Amino acid sequence: MIKTEVTKTKNFFENSHRNITINENRKELLSRIADKIVEIYNAHNGHVNINFICTHNSRRSQLGQVWAFFASRYFDLNITPFSGGTEVTAFHRNTVRTLKDVGFTFNVKEFSHQNPVYQVTFEGTDDFILGFSKAFDHSVNKTPYIVITTCDSADENCPFIPEAIHRFHLPYMDPKYADNTPEQDAAYLKTNEEVASEMYFIFEKVKLSL
Repeated sequence: MIKTEVTKTKNFFENSHRNITINENRKELLSRIADKIVEIYNAHNGHVNINFICTHNSRRSQLGQVWAFFASRYFDLNITPFSGGTEVTAFHRNTVRTLKDVGFTFNVKEFSHQNPVYQVTFEGTDDFILGFSKAFDHSVNKTPYIVITTCDSADENCPFIPEAIHRFHLPYMDPKYADNTPEQDAAYLKTNEEVASEMYFIFEKVKLSL
């Protein structure tokens, strides 16, 4: 559980929850995800793994993992988030930037020009996750897990995953469209807020249902 003092990341998380309007169809999907997490949580001795999958594991799936990491600590839940892709690229620098802007800390654990490995953490916790682009079945992604795909191509092209307890498709608009334009920072911030808001919705429902 995170410490109680107000932090930049905590403020952003709570403000995203208050300020982002989630439509009813989306709430129904988020509720189904939360219900499945609760079911697996109770059946697996109070623990669940979640694997966020997107084609390149560079933007949306990384945001899903990072905010699920924060949400699990915020709501004091034993949920371990992972992420992966159908291809390996890098944790995109613009995704790193938008997360740094809201208080996450990125320390380089393994340097690489192509695909550095970061220790990602935030003020108020001693825990961290490893952030880097990897295939969804990389050994760091501990099985079994619930799969959440975050982009259309991943849902359509992702192969059969025997380790998946269940699979949901939770798509987000790819902020990549704004790379190298004046709209870049705003586009990444918008997706950052949306993911934070929806992880709040899911994890709060899990907490209240346990």
